This record gives sequence, structure tokens and C-alpha cells, in this order.
Amino acid sequence: MSAEGKVPEASEAPVASEAAEAAEVAEAAEDVTVRDPVSAPGADGVPRRATRRFPLFTRDTARPEGGGRAAPGDAPAPARQWPILAVLLTVGLGLLLTALDVFRVGLLLIGAALLAGAVLRWVVPDVGMLAVRSRFTDMVTYGGLGLAVVLLALMMQPHPLLEFPWLQDMLHVTVDS
Repeated sequence: MSAEGKVPEASEAPVASEAAEAAEVAEAAEDVTVRDPVSAPGADGVPRRATRRFPLFTRDTARPEGGGRAAPGDAPAPARQWPILAVLLTVGLGLLLTALDVFRVGLLLIGAALLAGAVLRWVVPDVGMLAVRSRFTDMVTYGGLGLAVVLLALMMQPHPLLEFPWLQDMLHVTVDS
């Protein structure tokens, strides 16, 4: 019992020790000078050295390289994202032409838009929202899909502009077997 006849509650002692620990952490944080641009605050608020290497186990999504704005921050929103808008508007025009029964031209335009997206991803350092993953992955994905759409549009029946005789032989082998 204390001098006043009260028994100290069990919750008073831990509060005092937590306050002392918080004061020590704040004091330590004032002493720390961060000179490294690659530092992040830890759980306790004290800056710690963070590595730029990918962790063994991913806990978050990394921002893709080239994922910044394609125009300065004071530019209007559409101007900041011109690469993705150019690709999407071209694909939209291709879809409109396809809906208007101009299939081959519409599909060629869609494929060309995807190929242009691959070229933009390769040439322009900051492509905004056109950057989804790494530069290599984006280029392979956009380029591969664009090339496939263009080739299929050129081989489209009737009157294909591109013919592969071995495809006809493959079809006969798979259907006849």
C-alpha cells in the first residue's frame, strides 16, 4: 500500500515504462542523421537502411520502371498520360472499324496500336500508365500480342493477304488423325 492508503493499479506501471521507452526512441531519432537516399522509417519511427534489392519473399508490388508521368506534373491529366491514351484511342478506332464490318483494317489497326505500344515502351523513358511491369516484359507482351493480331488479320479468310502452305498441311494432319 502507498502512503495514502491506495494500492497502485497494475496498469499504471507499464504506462510509465512505455512512456520512458517512447522518449528514448524519440531521443535516438533526433540523434540519427540520414545521409543515404535509400532509407525508410522502421516500425519504431527510426530511419533504417533499406536495400534496393528485391526481397526473397514479395510483400508488396514494386512500381514498374518507367511508371512515372510522361509529362510534367503541372500539365493537365490527359497530357501526362499521352502514351496510353494514344494506344487506347487507336485500339478504339480499330474496334469501331471492326464493328462497321471493316474487319481486316480494324484488326490491323489494333495490332499496329499494340506494336506502337511496344515501341513507345522501349523508346520513351517515362510512359506513365503504359508501364505495367518491367520494360522487357511490357515490350514482349505488347509486341507479341500486336504481331499475333497483325498476322491473324493478314491470314483472315476470304482472300488472305498472307498464306502459309504448311499451316494447311498441319490442319489436315490434325483433323485427319
